Amino acid sequence: MLSDQFPKVLLLDVSAVSDLPDDFYKYYHTHMFCLSGNIKFMLNNDKMQCNGGDFLFWFAQSQLLQIQTSNDFKASVLLVEKQLLDDNVPNVGYAVNALLHSRVNPIKIIQNKKVQQKIISNFKVVNQRYLNKTHKFYEEALSLQLKLFILEMWDSFANEYESKKHTRQTNAIYEGFIALLHKHSMQQREVQFYSNQLNITPKYLNQICKSISDLTASAWIQRYVRERLIILLEDKSLNISEIADEMEFSSRSFFTRYAKKILGVTPTEYRDRLS
Repeated sequence: MLSDQFPKVLLLDVSAVSDLPDDFYKYYHTHMFCLSGNIKFMLNNDKMQCNGGDFLFWFAQSQLLQIQTSNDFKASVLLVEKQLLDDNVPNVGYAVNALLHSRVNPIKIIQNKKVQQKIISNFKVVNQRYLNKTHKFYEEALSLQLKLFILEMWDSFANEYESKKHTRQTNAIYEGFIALLHKHSMQQREVQFYSNQLNITPKYLNQICKSISDLTASAWIQRYVRERLIILLEDKSLNISEIADEMEFSSRSFFTRYAKKILGVTPTEYRDRLS
């Protein structure tokens, strides 16, 4: 914890690491908007780089190493003492997810000029509120200002967070679908079965597969079934009826029609070609 002689809020114009207080990351949460150049660092053993136009947030007491800046690096940095900021995190449902997201993704790419200006403006407002110690309700006003600052920052990054959250969710669904295909495609050939397992609609599963792989779920199912069918047909120890039973078709005639649809020929014709 900082002693009383050190400011709990600092707004700095930075062009090198030496412009920051010694061991700043031990005591302060760091909000940085990179104006130009870049800053490279190691965080939790991961190499990262923040470029001009990016926002960077480091939690106090983060495992930061090898901080280096380019010759043209310039940034606006707002440092807020750890306990002061922690005590004023708004108690809203979004908080836990936002904080976890920031730990994993400390760098936000800000392409919107208005959002960039808003971030710098928010830095200045917090610093001005902290410096105005003659305010009759100083502690209360500072606390409210910090809460508002955090909400404003969350609002600036909400779209990026929701986008990454959505991407993670859709990737997880797609990977789950492929895993189910490996396990069940010998007997299960309907999108409905897989969507039920994943607790989503068949239409949504098709959309996810199409967006990630350019193939619908239906196309993936046919691809997997085709590969398994070919393997079985090439196994001469199995007759056609046994293959139909193995794949749990209700009748041999239905199996023949399905096989012709995905192979272009009947199972018997396919085997004849092998000979």
